[in-house]
Order: sequence, then C-alpha cells, then structure tokens
Amino acid sequence: MSESRAFTYSDGEVAPGETADIRYSVSQTYLGDPIRIPVTIINAEKPGPRVFLSAAVHGDELNGIEVVRAVAQEWAHEGLEGTLVCLPVLNVPAFMAQERYLPIYDRDLNRSFPGAEESTNAKRIAARIFENFIEPCDVGIDFHTSTRGRTNMLHVRADTNDPAVGRLAKAFASNVIISSEGPSGSLRREASDAGVPTITVEMGEAHRFQRKLIDRALEGVESVLAEYGLRPAEAVHWPGWRTIIDGNEEKTWLRADAGGLVEMHYSQGSLVYEDDQICTITNPFKAETDTIRAPFTGVLVGTVENPLVYPGNPICHLVRLDERTLRAVEREAENGERS
Repeated sequence: MSESRAFTYSDGEVAPGETADIRYSVSQTYLGDPIRIPVTIINAEKPGPRVFLSAAVHGDELNGIEVVRAVAQEWAHEGLEGTLVCLPVLNVPAFMAQERYLPIYDRDLNRSFPGAEESTNAKRIAARIFENFIEPCDVGIDFHTSTRGRTNMLHVRADTNDPAVGRLAKAFASNVIISSEGPSGSLRREASDAGVPTITVEMGEAHRFQRKLIDRALEGVESVLAEYGLRPAEAVHWPGWRTIIDGNEEKTWLRADAGGLVEMHYSQGSLVYEDDQICTITNPFKAETDTIRAPFTGVLVGTVENPLVYPGNPICHLVRLDERTLRAVEREAENGERS
C-alpha cells in the first residue's frame, strides 16, 4: 500500500493533511473552452491506502454522484488514514446533456479505458482520468445504475476469481455479488488489470436520486474503508445474507415473448420461487396474455420499469439462491428487514 506522501497529478499535487477541490480539464468544447471534471482529493496526514470513488461514467446515472459527494463533502475525515480520490462526475458532457453516452458520436466512455492520448475524444478523456486519478490508487469503487427504463437492486459486479478484487467485493456490504471480468474497456476491468482492484456497484435507475439506495451504498463505502484500514474497524457492515453468482447457470435474463404492456407482480430485490408468475404481458384490449414465470428460485436483481415491450426485450434479471441462502432471505423477510 502507498506511503504517506503528496498525491500528484499532471497539473498539481495535494500534500499530506490537505484536501483539494479541483476542476480538472479532460477535453475541450467546439469553442475551445475546457471541459472539466470535478475531483476532490482528501490526503490524510497518516499513511494508508489510496481509494478512488467514481460515478456518472454514464451521464444519466445519478445515484452514485450523491454517494461520492457525501463521502467527499459531508463525512468527517479527521481520523482518516490514507487518501480518498472522489470523482463524482466522470462523464461531464453526457451529464450536461443528461444522456448515457458522450454526445459526440454517441461513444461509451465506459468502453474507452485505459484510454489513449492520440485516439478518439472518448479515449483521450479516459486516458486523462485513468493516468491521473485511477492508476495512482490501490483500490476503487465505480458506481452505476441501470439504464433508463430498468432498475437494479444494490449489488456488486466484480471478478471474484481475482483474490484482490474478491476481497474488495466482499468488503462492500451487498447481498449479491455477480462475478465476471467485466467488458473490455470498462473502468473496473481495466483498472483491475492495471493492478488497481476495482468493483462496480449497481444501484437503482437512471435520472434519480434514490435515498435508500444511496444510504446503503454509503454503508458499503464505510465497510470498504474499514477493511483497508482507512477508517475504524467498527464501521464494517454485514448485509445479513450474501450470494456470489459465478456462472451463467446461476443467473438468467427473462425476456418477453410477446409485445405489449407489462404488469410486474414483483419488484427488484424480491424473492421469487420456481414457477411463480413474475409478470404478465397483455395487448391493448387485454384479450391476449403472455405470462413469464420463474424458472428457478431466486432474487430479482433487476426489473423493467418501462411497461412497454417488444418481443425479446429484457423483463428481469434473476439470480439463483442455494438452500442455505434461501433460508436466510426468508428469515429476513419474516422479520421485515431490508432486502
């Protein structure tokens, strides 16, 4: 882990014991004006790991912004050991346009890492972020939401086959961890490959601040910082139950076989049993009905919010529960606890 020293980036540094709010230039507009991303760096006097927290790599994914802002601007950091690099809005052009992708050529910034200085605009932005604020860190958490028209329960996506990434994923207080390398060019995969173990946290839906999910994510951040020694050990949270999904046989997307209007019978985070009727799809006259049933017992990680579907549209993301985890989920439901 890093020793106590100045955090250095291409245009400056933050000395131990200092906090800096920076507007860092990553590109330019058509008029040649700078496009700047907001960055807060809290560099404690005491040595410790460097952790980055990032959000809004997709410009319409807002929940994570509030998580990162709260950590940077509202938490007390007197006892911090190490460095926090807080990046609440990575994709400023898309954020300003309230779109998912960079408005120019509709490029996905989250398929552009680690970037390249002499390539596309997206890869140039990615390179500036990656070289200055990601690579200098020891671990990272990248916050996302579902795309518009769908919603996710809070869960982690991480390559748990990598022990360093697995440690980070388990430290975050989520019920569900979906294990995979992640797509090529995504921040979590490229950072992890560069030696900075990184996880994605999925939570809620686009264009929203959802306070319950934000608060749970903040608990997850507390747990991670406690795991790595940046904050006191008593800050660790246990979610009550956990399942790690590793393999396609343990999860499935259920898709519409007919076009029409969807009536969901369960919401994201719900426990469903094999053959439960998850939703019905009807035509405008309700004369024809298509029913989607659960192929196995599990938890709905994600569900559709937009009730209009074509054949083949995803309706929900279901992950399987083993018997032991199922009993824990049932006990939590009986006690009226969160899911």
